Amino acid sequence: MRVLMNAGPWLPVPPAGYGGIENIVATLVPELRALGVEVVLAGVGESTLEVDGRVSVFERGQFPALQKPYNQAVGVVQAHQHAVTRALAERGDIDLIHDHVEAAGLVTAAALGDGAPPALHTLHWDLHKHPELYGTFDGGKRVRVNGVSASQLARAPRALRDHAIGHVHLATPLAAQPVPAVNRGSYAVVLGRINPGKGQDLAARLAHEAGFDLVLAGPVGPYHNAAELAVADGDNPDVRFWREKVAPHVDGVRVRWIGTVTGRDRDLLVAGARAALFPLRWAEPGGTAVVESLALGTPVVGVGMGCLPELIEDGHTGLLTGDEEALGDLVHKAVTIDPADCRAEARRRFTPAVMARAYLGLYERLL
Repeated sequence: MRVLMNAGPWLPVPPAGYGGIENIVATLVPELRALGVEVVLAGVGESTLEVDGRVSVFERGQFPALQKPYNQAVGVVQAHQHAVTRALAERGDIDLIHDHVEAAGLVTAAALGDGAPPALHTLHWDLHKHPELYGTFDGGKRVRVNGVSASQLARAPRALRDHAIGHVHLATPLAAQPVPAVNRGSYAVVLGRINPGKGQDLAARLAHEAGFDLVLAGPVGPYHNAAELAVADGDNPDVRFWREKVAPHVDGVRVRWIGTVTGRDRDLLVAGARAALFPLRWAEPGGTAVVESLALGTPVVGVGMGCLPELIEDGHTGLLTGDEEALGDLVHKAVTIDPADCRAEARRRFTPAVMARAYLGLYERLL
């Protein structure tokens, strides 16, 4: 089986730091190749992932273009998609397209017509973002979609759900690796981009009220550390949220913000936490940070919405609540969760090999 894996033009695979979709592709492809699937990667030229073929129109990731006005950035994804369609026509040996490009990838796959290979489009994002597209989409019998959680697909418009063939939970390489040796501390950690949907303001307030130490880790808009944030654009909505709702609670003692952390620094931070806190105000579709926390043996405490009830067994690998004000008490109770149970669940459900086998099953159904 030869699959064209369309990762898009935004970041290399694997990415140097942040890059949700690109990290997922980098996690999936080696396992697919181990199962005998040949993978042709459609991405940017600087991608270093080992594959069986490449398609690219841009040498470097075009992520900075997303900050430009629409009429200056609109051609980026179209140029990439045009290269993909040309490659499909010229090669003639692709059995299946696995697409990860938001909106444009789905439309391109459908526009290729009945003579093109079947296509699977993975939905990594909030499905309320493109109601006109998802509410009217028709990919015929050749184009299918999958979600990254059942709850995500349940919220999709009917036209999109009619094309769904299931969901595949996200995976992390950490689930198949030894846990870093670190002494577990008394702090909770919130890992992720700081914005209202992630609820860092709630976490910071509850840390003071309930009396637990809290570490906030993640960028504020495009700003990754205190020096950058000091000269940040005040019109950026995430910066306004930080300054008005979060920063008043950040005293450097009870509540600290450490900016963006990646790689081993992130792993040590999470592995050393009493709990990974998810004070969500939106229905998280996939929960990468959730499965990473379990893989590092850190119990999850969060609002039981979105994908969290699918990923966490309440009372066994974490503590969930429908009352956000109860999160503070649950952080203290997280010590009752056995880290070994969290790691065992991650090894059972969230390894790259498990994800690859699930996708191979979807490929075989499409073919």
